[in-house]
Amino acid sequence: MTKKTDIKTPDTNSQFEQVIEICRSLFCKKMQDYGPSWRIMRPQSLTDQIFIKAKRIRSIETKGVALVDDDIQAELIGIVNYGIIALIQLEHGYSDTVDVDADWAIREYDVQAKAALELMKRKNHDYDEAWRGMRTTSYTDLILTKINRTKEIESHSGQTIVSEGIDANYLDMINYAVFGLIKIRFPEE
Repeated sequence: MTKKTDIKTPDTNSQFEQVIEICRSLFCKKMQDYGPSWRIMRPQSLTDQIFIKAKRIRSIETKGVALVDDDIQAELIGIVNYGIIALIQLEHGYSDTVDVDADWAIREYDVQAKAALELMKRKNHDYDEAWRGMRTTSYTDLILTKINRTKEIESHSGQTIVSEGIDANYLDMINYAVFGLIKIRFPEE
């Protein structure tokens, strides 16, 4: 009989941080290519960008084939990065011009990534790693649900009666995308 202490359990916090570092690395490279050109995007447009990526993932999952080179992993990274950009835009507002430099954008990225990590830690404590027992296709469906909720809240000018706000939905989208990336990068045996 195997003792419970002999069973190696994955370190979700470490895996989360490793996946975020992959996403951050791409974000930084795109800062070199484009700068923070996304500063002109309104949150609604960012919601739509995330929607496009999640719909493509669902299409690939359903059809079993992709005709464009980017794989599901690339789309999940896009959801994380656009989600973080959306949180930055919610906090600072959008601009008609590129009004910040890449260093500022990266610092703000780190602030929002840390917020996502801290939320994941709290929820993971309460839900006791339940996400590990979920199918990756469920993450896609949950992200799409969060997008639809966000669009509905956006159509009400960000006002809710009893529900969490737009920021909470973006954080959940980020975390579900990270869970999907963890499952891809660290498959459990």
